[in-house]
Amino acid sequence: MVELRLICPAAFVEEVCSVLEEHGASSTSVEDADADTLDEQAVFGEPGMAEQAWQRSRIGALFVDREEAERALQGLHHLGNARQPREGGMPDGVDIVGIEPVPDVDWVRWTQSQFAPVPITPGFWIVPSWHEPPASARTVLRLDPGLAFGSGTHPSTRMCLRWIANWQDRVRGRRVLDYGCGSGILGMAAGLWGAGEVCAVDIDPAALDATRANASANGIALNCGLPDVAHGVYDVVLANILATPLVALAGRLQALLGSEGWLVLAGVLASQVEMLHAAYAPFCTLTLSDQEEDWVLLTGQAVTKSAYTASLR
Repeated sequence: MVELRLICPAAFVEEVCSVLEEHGASSTSVEDADADTLDEQAVFGEPGMAEQAWQRSRIGALFVDREEAERALQGLHHLGNARQPREGGMPDGVDIVGIEPVPDVDWVRWTQSQFAPVPITPGFWIVPSWHEPPASARTVLRLDPGLAFGSGTHPSTRMCLRWIANWQDRVRGRRVLDYGCGSGILGMAAGLWGAGEVCAVDIDPAALDATRANASANGIALNCGLPDVAHGVYDVVLANILATPLVALAGRLQALLGSEGWLVLAGVLASQVEMLHAAYAPFCTLTLSDQEEDWVLLTGQAVTKSAYTASLR
């Protein structure tokens, strides 16, 4: 098996993937070609928002052999002839990175080897199902990696989990919302630490499936669904997403946060803090509560609804 790798502008991603699949690609993947750089682009979706795409995408397509991959490239040349061709026949902006063999790998064993138990506090650990909990673990959340974000290995997730564990009194017996739940890890942690009611929402069906499966495996009850499942107000709103969608969601999260409720925001780089401060200033003063590497955790307590209303006059 081989992988054909391309760099593709947003305008051609859908067509390029379709051509590759028509020419025998067993699968295609699309990622941000500028991920982990200053040009990284947050792509997200919410009800009513226009669909977005990365300006430069990295496309990977799997084929049985090199010959099949090269035939697929010929198909892209035909696309180029019809759509803004350049020298060489490829669509304008589409660059071939290469065709590389995919090694034979026991993917299950390889995946398991990448995930070991993760300490959040000395007594609180995230433990994959194939590992035994460490002797020091007094509180354990079982979580297997899947299609949804949130395994406890990313600094943003760890900081959110640490906040939940260290501020149990703000969670225990309260209504908690995990907005953009991914694997459901934050909502489940809130349940472990005594939340009275947990709601976990996401726009990705795979995330909702992962959250339900993980919650069931841990014996944690939570309400899970698309964002419109969240209703009323919550004492704690957790949102581990990215800075740009967090700015766009400021009004929505404000409406869901109860008077004097706690807001916990993550997926934010230190360079983006001022942008978040400005977006949430009308109803919540954010504080830098934690930092790992270049990632920060912002938390704040909402002003009362009456004070927020007065600030708008």
